[in-house]
Amino acid sequence: MTGTDWAAWQQSWDRQQEWYMPDREERFRVMLDMVEALVGPKPRVLDLACGTGSITDRLLQRFPEATSTGVDLDPALLAIAEGYFADDPRVTFVTADLKDPEWAGRLPHDSYDAVLTATALHWLHSGPLTTLYGQLAGLVRDGGVFMNADHMIDEATPRINAAERAQRHAVMDRAKAGGALDWAEWWALAAADPVLAGPTARRFEIYGEHADGDMPAPRWHADTLRAAGFGEARAVWASPSDTLLLAVK
Repeated sequence: MTGTDWAAWQQSWDRQQEWYMPDREERFRVMLDMVEALVGPKPRVLDLACGTGSITDRLLQRFPEATSTGVDLDPALLAIAEGYFADDPRVTFVTADLKDPEWAGRLPHDSYDAVLTATALHWLHSGPLTTLYGQLAGLVRDGGVFMNADHMIDEATPRINAAERAQRHAVMDRAKAGGALDWAEWWALAAADPVLAGPTARRFEIYGEHADGDMPAPRWHADTLRAAGFGEARAVWASPSDTLLLAVK
Protein backbone atom coordinates (compact mmCIF):
# COMPACT_ATOMS: atom_id res chain seq x y z
CA MET A 1 0.00 0.00 0.00
CA THR A 2 3.08 2.24 -0.04
CA GLY A 3 2.47 5.33 -2.12
CA THR A 4 -1.34 5.33 -1.89
CA ASP A 5 -2.71 8.80 -1.20
CA TRP A 6 -5.16 7.87 1.54
CA ALA A 7 -6.03 11.50 2.26
CA ALA A 8 -7.13 11.92 -1.36
CA TRP A 9 -9.37 8.86 -1.11
CA GLN A 10 -10.79 10.14 2.18
CA GLN A 11 -11.54 13.52 0.61
CA SER A 12 -13.06 12.01 -2.53
CA TRP A 13 -15.41 9.93 -0.36
CA ASP A 14 -16.47 13.07 1.49
CA ARG A 15 -17.14 14.92 -1.78
CA GLN A 16 -19.20 12.01 -3.13
CA GLN A 17 -21.28 11.91 0.06
CA GLU A 18 -21.80 15.67 -0.08
CA TRP A 19 -23.43 15.27 -3.49
CA TYR A 20 -26.24 13.45 -1.72
CA MET A 21 -26.08 15.57 1.46
CA PRO A 22 -24.84 19.14 0.92
CA ASP A 23 -25.49 19.86 4.62
CA ARG A 24 -23.33 16.94 5.74
CA GLU A 25 -20.82 19.12 7.60
CA GLU A 26 -23.60 20.83 9.52
CA ARG A 27 -24.84 17.55 10.96
CA PHE A 28 -21.30 16.67 12.00
CA ARG A 29 -20.90 20.06 13.68
CA VAL A 30 -24.09 19.64 15.69
CA MET A 31 -23.13 16.07 16.57
CA LEU A 32 -19.82 17.23 18.03
CA ASP A 33 -21.48 20.19 19.75
CA MET A 34 -23.68 17.73 21.61
CA VAL A 35 -20.75 15.45 22.41
CA GLU A 36 -19.00 18.39 24.05
CA ALA A 37 -22.14 19.53 25.84
CA LEU A 38 -22.97 16.14 27.34
CA VAL A 39 -19.69 14.22 27.79
CA GLY A 40 -16.96 16.85 27.43
CA PRO A 41 -13.96 17.41 25.13
CA LYS A 42 -12.02 14.19 25.89
CA PRO A 43 -14.50 11.47 24.96
CA ARG A 44 -13.94 7.81 24.26
CA VAL A 45 -15.97 7.37 21.07
CA LEU A 46 -17.28 4.40 19.13
CA ASP A 47 -17.56 5.40 15.46
CA LEU A 48 -20.27 2.95 14.42
CA ALA A 49 -20.29 1.79 10.78
CA CYS A 50 -17.39 4.17 10.42
CA GLY A 51 -16.68 3.84 6.71
CA THR A 52 -13.59 5.87 5.86
CA GLY A 53 -13.63 7.48 9.32
CA SER A 54 -15.32 10.76 8.44
CA ILE A 55 -16.72 11.23 11.95
CA THR A 56 -13.43 10.24 13.59
CA ASP A 57 -11.53 12.72 11.41
CA ARG A 58 -13.74 15.62 12.52
CA LEU A 59 -13.81 14.38 16.12
CA LEU A 60 -10.02 14.44 16.46
CA GLN A 61 -9.63 17.78 14.69
CA ARG A 62 -12.00 19.34 17.20
CA PHE A 63 -11.04 17.30 20.29
CA PRO A 64 -7.35 16.34 20.12
CA GLU A 65 -7.57 14.40 23.39
CA ALA A 66 -10.44 12.20 22.21
CA THR A 67 -9.99 8.55 21.24
CA SER A 68 -11.98 6.59 18.69
CA THR A 69 -12.79 2.99 17.87
CA GLY A 70 -14.09 2.63 14.32
CA VAL A 71 -16.11 -0.47 13.53
CA ASP A 72 -17.26 -1.53 10.07
CA LEU A 73 -17.49 -4.56 7.79
CA ASP A 74 -16.68 -2.86 4.48
CA PRO A 75 -13.11 -3.92 3.54
CA ALA A 76 -12.60 -1.11 1.01
CA LEU A 77 -13.73 1.75 3.24
CA LEU A 78 -11.81 0.26 6.17
CA ALA A 79 -8.68 0.09 4.02
CA ILE A 80 -8.97 3.82 3.39
CA ALA A 81 -9.64 4.53 7.06
CA GLU A 82 -6.73 2.39 8.25
CA GLY A 83 -4.40 3.98 5.73
CA TYR A 84 -5.51 7.50 6.57
CA PHE A 85 -5.15 7.04 10.35
CA ALA A 86 -2.18 4.65 10.24
CA ASP A 87 0.09 6.81 12.40
CA ASP A 88 -2.52 7.98 14.90
CA PRO A 89 -2.44 6.07 18.22
CA ARG A 90 -5.78 7.58 19.21
CA VAL A 91 -7.62 5.50 16.62
CA THR A 92 -8.38 1.76 16.51
CA PHE A 93 -10.35 -0.09 13.84
CA VAL A 94 -12.36 -3.28 14.22
CA THR A 95 -13.86 -5.40 11.47
CA ALA A 96 -17.27 -6.64 12.57
CA ASP A 97 -20.77 -7.27 11.24
CA LEU A 98 -23.33 -5.31 13.28
CA LYS A 99 -25.85 -8.08 12.60
CA ASP A 100 -23.58 -10.60 14.35
CA PRO A 101 -24.88 -11.01 17.93
CA GLU A 102 -21.27 -11.15 19.17
CA TRP A 103 -19.94 -8.11 17.31
CA ALA A 104 -19.46 -5.99 20.44
CA GLY A 105 -17.10 -8.60 21.86
CA ARG A 106 -14.52 -7.53 19.27
CA LEU A 107 -14.30 -4.00 20.68
CA PRO A 108 -11.30 -2.94 22.79
CA HIS A 109 -13.50 -1.34 25.48
CA ASP A 110 -16.60 -2.40 27.36
CA SER A 111 -18.11 1.09 27.47
CA TYR A 112 -17.98 4.39 25.61
CA ASP A 113 -18.80 8.01 26.36
CA ALA A 114 -20.37 8.41 22.92
CA VAL A 115 -21.45 6.16 20.06
CA LEU A 116 -21.75 8.12 16.81
CA THR A 117 -22.97 7.09 13.37
CA ALA A 118 -24.11 8.79 10.19
CA THR A 119 -25.81 7.68 6.98
CA ALA A 120 -25.26 4.01 7.70
CA LEU A 121 -27.96 2.33 9.77
CA HIS A 122 -30.57 2.61 7.00
CA TRP A 123 -28.85 -0.51 5.67
CA LEU A 124 -30.60 -2.40 8.50
CA HIS A 125 -34.22 -3.45 8.73
CA SER A 126 -36.12 -2.34 11.81
CA GLY A 127 -35.81 -5.73 13.54
CA PRO A 128 -32.00 -5.90 13.48
CA LEU A 129 -31.85 -2.17 14.22
CA THR A 130 -33.98 -2.66 17.33
CA THR A 131 -31.57 -5.40 18.44
CA LEU A 132 -28.60 -3.13 17.75
CA TYR A 133 -30.11 -0.31 19.80
CA GLY A 134 -30.41 -2.69 22.72
CA GLN A 135 -26.75 -3.64 22.37
CA LEU A 136 -25.73 0.02 22.23
CA ALA A 137 -27.61 0.71 25.45
CA GLY A 138 -25.19 -1.73 27.06
CA LEU A 139 -22.13 -0.06 25.54
CA VAL A 140 -22.92 3.57 26.36
CA ARG A 141 -21.98 4.49 29.92
CA ASP A 142 -24.51 6.15 32.22
CA GLY A 143 -24.69 9.78 31.16
CA GLY A 144 -23.18 8.94 27.77
CA VAL A 145 -24.76 9.52 24.39
CA PHE A 146 -25.72 7.79 21.17
CA MET A 147 -26.28 9.82 18.01
CA ASN A 148 -27.56 8.65 14.64
CA ALA A 149 -27.71 11.03 11.66
CA ASP A 150 -29.56 9.33 8.83
CA HIS A 151 -32.47 9.26 6.44
CA MET A 152 -35.61 9.13 8.59
CA ILE A 153 -38.84 9.32 6.63
CA ASP A 154 -42.20 10.28 8.12
CA GLU A 155 -44.71 8.40 6.00
CA ALA A 156 -47.52 10.57 7.40
CA THR A 157 -46.39 13.49 5.20
CA PRO A 158 -46.37 12.13 1.63
CA ARG A 159 -46.81 15.49 -0.15
CA ILE A 160 -43.99 17.09 1.80
CA ASN A 161 -41.81 14.04 1.18
CA ALA A 162 -42.46 14.10 -2.57
CA ALA A 163 -41.76 17.82 -2.87
CA GLU A 164 -38.56 17.57 -0.84
CA ARG A 165 -37.32 14.64 -2.90
CA ALA A 166 -38.02 16.40 -6.20
CA GLN A 167 -36.22 19.55 -5.05
CA ARG A 168 -33.24 17.61 -3.69
CA HIS A 169 -32.84 15.61 -6.88
CA ALA A 170 -33.05 18.73 -9.03
CA VAL A 171 -30.14 20.20 -7.04
CA MET A 172 -28.24 16.91 -7.34
CA ASP A 173 -28.79 16.86 -11.12
CA ARG A 174 -27.28 20.33 -11.42
CA ALA A 175 -24.28 19.32 -9.32
CA LYS A 176 -23.88 16.15 -11.39
CA ALA A 177 -23.81 18.24 -14.56
CA GLY A 178 -21.00 20.20 -12.92
CA GLY A 179 -18.89 17.08 -12.48
CA ALA A 180 -19.90 15.65 -9.10
CA LEU A 181 -19.29 11.93 -8.66
CA ASP A 182 -22.18 9.72 -7.64
CA TRP A 183 -22.02 6.49 -5.62
CA ALA A 184 -21.62 4.17 -8.61
CA GLU A 185 -18.91 6.31 -10.23
CA TRP A 186 -16.92 6.53 -6.99
CA TRP A 187 -17.01 2.78 -6.56
CA ALA A 188 -15.97 2.28 -10.18
CA LEU A 189 -12.86 4.35 -9.47
CA ALA A 190 -12.14 2.26 -6.36
CA ALA A 191 -12.56 -0.95 -8.35
CA ALA A 192 -10.04 0.30 -10.90
CA ASP A 193 -7.43 1.21 -8.29
CA PRO A 194 -4.68 -1.43 -7.91
CA VAL A 195 -4.75 -1.26 -4.11
CA LEU A 196 -8.53 -0.99 -3.59
CA ALA A 197 -9.68 -3.36 -6.35
CA GLY A 198 -9.55 -6.47 -4.15
CA PRO A 199 -11.22 -4.92 -1.10
CA THR A 200 -13.87 -3.37 -3.36
CA ALA A 201 -14.72 -6.73 -4.93
CA ARG A 202 -15.07 -8.26 -1.46
CA ARG A 203 -17.22 -5.32 -0.39
CA PHE A 204 -19.77 -5.98 -3.13
CA GLU A 205 -19.79 -9.68 -2.30
CA ILE A 206 -20.79 -8.73 1.25
CA TYR A 207 -23.29 -5.95 0.61
CA GLY A 208 -24.47 -6.08 -2.98
CA GLU A 209 -25.33 -2.90 -4.84
CA HIS A 210 -27.81 -1.13 -2.61
CA ALA A 211 -29.17 -0.94 0.92
CA ASP A 212 -32.40 -2.85 1.47
CA GLY A 213 -33.08 -1.69 5.02
CA ASP A 214 -35.71 0.57 6.54
CA MET A 215 -35.90 4.32 7.11
CA PRO A 216 -38.50 4.79 9.87
CA ALA A 217 -39.52 8.19 11.20
CA PRO A 218 -37.56 9.96 13.95
CA ARG A 219 -40.27 9.14 16.49
CA TRP A 220 -39.72 5.43 15.90
CA HIS A 221 -36.00 5.81 16.60
CA ALA A 222 -36.63 7.83 19.76
CA ASP A 223 -39.25 5.40 21.07
CA THR A 224 -37.08 2.37 20.28
CA LEU A 225 -34.02 3.87 21.98
CA ARG A 226 -35.99 4.67 25.14
CA ALA A 227 -37.40 1.15 25.15
CA ALA A 228 -33.83 -0.16 24.83
CA GLY A 229 -32.75 1.61 28.01
CA PHE A 230 -31.86 5.18 27.11
CA GLY A 231 -33.36 7.78 29.43
CA GLU A 232 -34.03 10.51 26.86
CA ALA A 233 -34.11 10.63 23.07
CA ARG A 234 -35.09 13.26 20.53
CA ALA A 235 -34.02 14.98 17.34
CA VAL A 236 -31.43 17.74 17.82
CA TRP A 237 -30.98 18.65 14.14
CA ALA A 238 -32.91 18.05 10.94
CA SER A 239 -32.74 18.87 7.27
CA PRO A 240 -35.74 18.36 4.99
CA SER A 241 -34.63 14.75 4.39
CA ASP A 242 -32.45 13.71 7.33
CA THR A 243 -32.44 13.82 11.13
CA LEU A 244 -29.81 13.71 13.86
CA LEU A 245 -31.34 11.70 16.71
CA LEU A 246 -29.68 12.01 20.12
CA ALA A 247 -30.20 9.57 23.00
CA VAL A 248 -28.77 9.97 26.52
CA LYS A 249 -28.21 6.95 28.75
